[in-house]
Amino acid sequence: MPEPFDTSSPPFDRLDAKQAKHLLSSLDITYYRRGDVLIEKGEGNNALYIVIKGRVQEVNPDTKEVQAQYIKDDLFDARALLKGHAHHRYRVVEDTLCYVLPKAVFLELYDQNQSFADYFNTSFSKRKRMLEKAQQQQNLAEFILTQVDETNIQPIMTMPHGTSIQDATLNLRRERQDCALVALEGKPHDIGIITRTNLLHALVEDGCTLASPIGEVATSPVISVEMGEYLFNVMILMTRDRVKRVRVTEGGETVGMLDMTQVLSLFSTHSHVLTLQINRAHSIEELALAANNQHQLVANLTNNGIHTQFVMELISAVNEQIIEKAFRLTIPESFHNLCCLFVMGSEGRGEQVLKTDQDNGLILADDADWPDVQHYMERFSEVLSRLGYPPCPGNVMVNNPRWVKTQSEWMKEMVALSKISDERTLMDLAIIADSHAVAGNKTLLEPVMEKLHATLKNNMLTLNTFVRPCLAFRVPLTLFGSLKADKEGLDVKKGGIFPLVHGVRTLALEKGLTETNTFERLDALVECKALDQETANNLSEALKLFVKVRLKQQLDSDASTGNQLDVTQLSRTERDLLRDCLGVVKKFKERLASHYQVRD
Repeated sequence: MPEPFDTSSPPFDRLDAKQAKHLLSSLDITYYRRGDVLIEKGEGNNALYIVIKGRVQEVNPDTKEVQAQYIKDDLFDARALLKGHAHHRYRVVEDTLCYVLPKAVFLELYDQNQSFADYFNTSFSKRKRMLEKAQQQQNLAEFILTQVDETNIQPIMTMPHGTSIQDATLNLRRERQDCALVALEGKPHDIGIITRTNLLHALVEDGCTLASPIGEVATSPVISVEMGEYLFNVMILMTRDRVKRVRVTEGGETVGMLDMTQVLSLFSTHSHVLTLQINRAHSIEELALAANNQHQLVANLTNNGIHTQFVMELISAVNEQIIEKAFRLTIPESFHNLCCLFVMGSEGRGEQVLKTDQDNGLILADDADWPDVQHYMERFSEVLSRLGYPPCPGNVMVNNPRWVKTQSEWMKEMVALSKISDERTLMDLAIIADSHAVAGNKTLLEPVMEKLHATLKNNMLTLNTFVRPCLAFRVPLTLFGSLKADKEGLDVKKGGIFPLVHGVRTLALEKGLTETNTFERLDALVECKALDQETANNLSEALKLFVKVRLKQQLDSDASTGNQLDVTQLSRTERDLLRDCLGVVKKFKERLASHYQVRD
């Protein structure tokens, strides 16, 4: 006997108790033999089918192409029930047992329950967001939906530029506040900020008097956020910019202040505590202690249901701070303004979650005189290894002289790489395209990237070759539309993440876009009409799912770099979404092949 029907799985979890009871009382169990046609193309069907065991294929009878395969817990064909006719033929390829829900009952539930109906009406990206939202309602993921409003900000005073330190101190004490905004005069940024600590340091260390104007003490510019911004985004901003307070505005006018203590009181992952540990580290040993806490932070965020993209953004900010601190502890200060350390790959795109291989390079100012630079680069790579960033198998690291050049040499390299079509050169070009400056004189990277973008913009000949690596890996779906895994598992990087990321990168370079993050590139591609919004949404949601499912298994197995998914560990919903995601990638690759005129 089959197990009782599970009404707790999507989309049936959207039904209320009365509707679920009606569903259960209406279900039949039917056996079908191999070769039976359940639904014929162009004809209507009389029921919704949910597979108990066996296998059903969705086939286009005109081309004989198999569109999908349905196995245990899969359902079909709601679309035909709603539209009145089927787009394809549904044929039994193994003796199959199905739950059968009569059409009249399905349509009744569809009309009665909007949430149930939405599951069948929405696109893949919207359906995935609906599923994730339902899963997150009972955990700390609610935090990311909390917005900055009058309930979580505090009032702040604004004092004139000429207010004396003495008067400002008295005002702060009277209002029981520890900071105030300052209306600056004759400066590019018209708003500054003072704190009681600023005023104390001004008197004790800087030689100011009680009569000195606070405008000479104030710090500017002041980081600001708008009312309605998500608190999680505010926390990421504070972490990245290393500030404890942000000004809150509405329509450009100051309405209050938000500090880190308030944010941490609402969110207990202690990411800012980790940031403070990094900032206060005075040795590699102290920095290593802080860096070792990063894995636990990722686990806490993930286990509490925080949205994958937010986790990526926050951990990217933390990673950047660790690497910059390591740079400052390793490289003599006299050379900091003469070079730029940049990261590439997933780290450069801000899409790294757990620590992966080192992918970095160095730009030297053309007038830099640094004969023993290689000694320090070898030392720096060793330090990163101690901090948990393993050496890159392809040796894309600053301890390799090939990745250390002057600015002029790097600019020539951009042009040279675009004229060579071998596999290694193409991948070098791809990884450099995601470069992000993290330490030293960051402005040194800007002309190099400008040269790269100018060289590749609308360069269809080079891009025709450049795009090919993402078309080389087959999407891990069988001819029957089901997940395809070998004994090691399903390689989600080769089959899903890389073709998606590299395809989006190629389109962005064609359009001359400067964004490096894949999600930002997708938004920019929609803005310039290179992609439609629906395609961009689907690709964005697919990438999030790939990262989320991989991260979950990595945390469970403690295999921080594993890309092989054990599909047997996935729930029916996860398996269904993964299959949809891979289908999205497959269609995207077909679009790329057509656009760049790449033929097998």
